Amino acid sequence: MLDAETVLGGIRRYPDAEAPNLFAVDAADRLVLDTVAERDAELVDRTIAVINDRYGALTLGVAARHGITGIRVHQDSVTGELALARNAADAGLTGVFSHHDLGEDLLDGVDVVLMQLPRSLAELTEIAETIARFAAPEVQVYAGGRDKHMTPAMNAVLGASFESVSAGRGRQKARVLSASRPIRPSALSYPVSEFIGDIDLTVLAHGAVFAGAKLDIGTRFLGSFAARMKPDASVVVDLGCGTGILACLLARTHDTARVMATDRSAAAVASARATASANGVVIDVFRDDAMATLPSSSVDLVVCNPPFHEGASLHTGSAEKLFAAAGRVLRPGGEMWTVYNTHLGYRQALSNAVGPTEVAGKNKKFTVTRSVR
Repeated sequence: MLDAETVLGGIRRYPDAEAPNLFAVDAADRLVLDTVAERDAELVDRTIAVINDRYGALTLGVAARHGITGIRVHQDSVTGELALARNAADAGLTGVFSHHDLGEDLLDGVDVVLMQLPRSLAELTEIAETIARFAAPEVQVYAGGRDKHMTPAMNAVLGASFESVSAGRGRQKARVLSASRPIRPSALSYPVSEFIGDIDLTVLAHGAVFAGAKLDIGTRFLGSFAARMKPDASVVVDLGCGTGILACLLARTHDTARVMATDRSAAAVASARATASANGVVIDVFRDDAMATLPSSSVDLVVCNPPFHEGASLHTGSAEKLFAAAGRVLRPGGEMWTVYNTHLGYRQALSNAVGPTEVAGKNKKFTVTRSVR
């Protein structure tokens, strides 16, 4: 059997950004693994699912400690999937797990769930309801998080889907919530739907998507420039598409173009597809790591409302990665339109990665820029 500490020590974040303040394994991962080992030592006989494993610590840790295979894994982020695959190969644990969407295929017959608590209560609600609906009646859930990101509302969310919810003792500013005795829901709450009248769009959203079914103010501001964005573009990409609002608006203003929407999040991709379908809009939606599967010099227009954080840490690495990706896929003369919090000052980074960048608009909080390849 492999040494679990050696496996955990070798886990890396790549292809996500790596920096001294960004960690591939944290105290919550270790506490979940220890809690499961203390309470449920005979894991070899259990059917196990892992949810929200960021880079593989839970999956590979439980496999190494207990000699387990057949672990079912759901990771919302495609970069998490890529990191898990890479870390598994480095540890000699390729083949001990399989990837699944959040649903029956992941959870049917599962009696142990290990997970990292999401920061969003909406995401936690969707996960908890899905476990309660599809997992085995005797399922035990072990959900770990850092104290600074946990709230009493998380207990209430789990309590709506499980009869028994308890908090374990804290360690190294981390804690595990345990849940059992699922309450079978008659229907799932997600995706939610909302009609946004001023843009005449019905938006559908799964729990893990930023801003839910709302129109966040940055996207609203960027969307107001849609008609000005390279009107002759034949190939358009909404990069980091979320619920697909920008892609749908661009499909209307650029009605002869092929419009694509891409995001690393499985929940975002499912939401964008549902939003497009609800509005009768034809767009191509796919899950990808910063357009890695698109050929170089193949796109005329990229629009982006980039993230300004990596998980719980403020970090510009994700945005810079998206800017570099746009510089690669844009044809000469192609445009990238970006919105960002003005204080972030991304204009120089955009000029370096894409090309000459001008400010197209600014309000009290946001700046919209146009970069030309």
